[in-house]
Amino acid sequence: MMASTMPADETALEFRNVRKGFSAGRRTVAALQKVSLTVATGSIVALLGPDGAGKTTLLRLAAGLLLPDSGKINVFGFDSKDRVDDIHRLIGYMPQHFGLYEDLSVGENLDLYADLHGIPAKAKHERLKDLLRMAGLQPFVSRLAGRLSGGMKQKLGLACTLLSQPRLLLLDEPSVGVDPVSRRELWSIVAHQVKTAGMTVLLSTAYMDEAERCDAVLLLDQGEVLDFNGPDFFRNSMQGRCFLLSHPKLGNRELKKCLTGQAGIIDAVIHGRNVRVISGTTTITLPPALTDGESLVDLAPTEPRLEDAFIALLKGRRNTAALTPQTSTAPAAQDSNADEVIRVEQVDRWFGDFQAVKKLDFSVRRGEIFGLLGANGAGKTTTFRMLCGLLPASSGRLRVAGVDLRTAAAKARARIGYMSQKFSLYGNLSVQQNLDFFSSVYGLRSERRKKRIAWALRQFELEPDRDSISADLPLGFKQRLAMACALMHEPEVLFLDEPTSGVDPLARREFWERTESLAAAGVTVLVTTHFMEEAEYCDRLLIMVEGDILISGTPAEIKSRAGSSLRPDPTMEDAFIQLVEARSG
Repeated sequence: MMASTMPADETALEFRNVRKGFSAGRRTVAALQKVSLTVATGSIVALLGPDGAGKTTLLRLAAGLLLPDSGKINVFGFDSKDRVDDIHRLIGYMPQHFGLYEDLSVGENLDLYADLHGIPAKAKHERLKDLLRMAGLQPFVSRLAGRLSGGMKQKLGLACTLLSQPRLLLLDEPSVGVDPVSRRELWSIVAHQVKTAGMTVLLSTAYMDEAERCDAVLLLDQGEVLDFNGPDFFRNSMQGRCFLLSHPKLGNRELKKCLTGQAGIIDAVIHGRNVRVISGTTTITLPPALTDGESLVDLAPTEPRLEDAFIALLKGRRNTAALTPQTSTAPAAQDSNADEVIRVEQVDRWFGDFQAVKKLDFSVRRGEIFGLLGANGAGKTTTFRMLCGLLPASSGRLRVAGVDLRTAAAKARARIGYMSQKFSLYGNLSVQQNLDFFSSVYGLRSERRKKRIAWALRQFELEPDRDSISADLPLGFKQRLAMACALMHEPEVLFLDEPTSGVDPLARREFWERTESLAAAGVTVLVTTHFMEEAEYCDRLLIMVEGDILISGTPAEIKSRAGSSLRPDPTMEDAFIQLVEARSG
């Protein structure tokens, strides 16, 4: 019987006082503590929480892949302890790393999963046809899954999960590492299933705008439920406490620095031409530097967001002080044109008969944060790999830190730090061992090596975890360790390839505090990201489409190009989607 024919008030999922712990060496980690929740049939519920909050554990318990240490879990009335086979027939579970077979085509992957689900041949044909159309994968049915972009892989994984027409869909970070256009397409697929089949959806996400679209939000921290309510409830709790500030003489980065850590100010982030501030009360007290003299700060209230409540709740629990990273200054420039650290001239890159990068031409200045944006498959990572000397250009010229990569790639790499989207750590090594290895690779010896490792452990707050295996670290801590490894040799240039992918808003704020501090110290930063609000932190942006430059400029300039009478002040995500879709027709 289809879920849509059932009573509207039927419970799809229920947790009652559920506890779950895991052994980590000599310690027992409480992943979930006395968790209770009820999810109604036909609803979409978001799981939010910082890294290590217990979101994945909760989803795996709901899927019947784990059993609770105590408490009860019911899925459509079936107890997970003795009716797990019945539960498996009712659910679809898409983990963070969905098991696609990359040497099989799109069609072959769907066909294989249909057979694994035991779908009859007659029903399979229509179901595959519908899912290919819904996911926009019809033109790529013969393409190998390994050659799909990140967004297309996620859509294929979701299509495979939906083959069994589950009544309860469990999604663990379904849009991690996916560009805004593909994220919107994923949400369209999910919304269609809820509307047409009455499907119930429980998903974890690091994107606050996705949680805003859900019927309810479950906020977890350290295995505990902080709150379970609709997005409106969280927004209303922040009424009167959110403000936009600007200053006639200070840039938004300088203004944010003045505001961060001030008494009564919970959070300050760059928001377009302004700084968005969360106050502890309905009033805001500004530091004297912003209220004295002729140049007074401009302050206006703004509507609260779900993210504001998330940050306020979690910072209140942690009583966190503002992060003030101490970074070492980048080495002095060696080239005659000290202001231009990266120069890309008419660069092409071919893979066989496929051109991944087309006549790319741009430059980046010293101490600049330069953002490279684009849909999945636009050529960003290929460009990064060429600039790091890991991949030669097919034609054109690349200079980094005064060095021509065609003739002296090794010399350039000594001045470069690179942090990939997969965090190129050795998972079976401890934090200390990773730092030892990377410092050795970068040629650090004796006393300097000891000092840099001690700096990394202290600066990135990794000392308590120095003996922990890196694969067991929460994502935010892996990010810290990866950044520390990339900075061991004090590089002039830092390449960050989707460094905050899947990381919660608190960890993203910490990351950008560190990045801004590096730029202020003279380090040149080139970054790719799919979080469009993070693009606001960049001094300049370049948006790529199909290996080519679509547009470049400051964030304000790019948003102004996408403005219209209906949307005179678009967000960066609005601008990105509009510009990319206009190019593709």
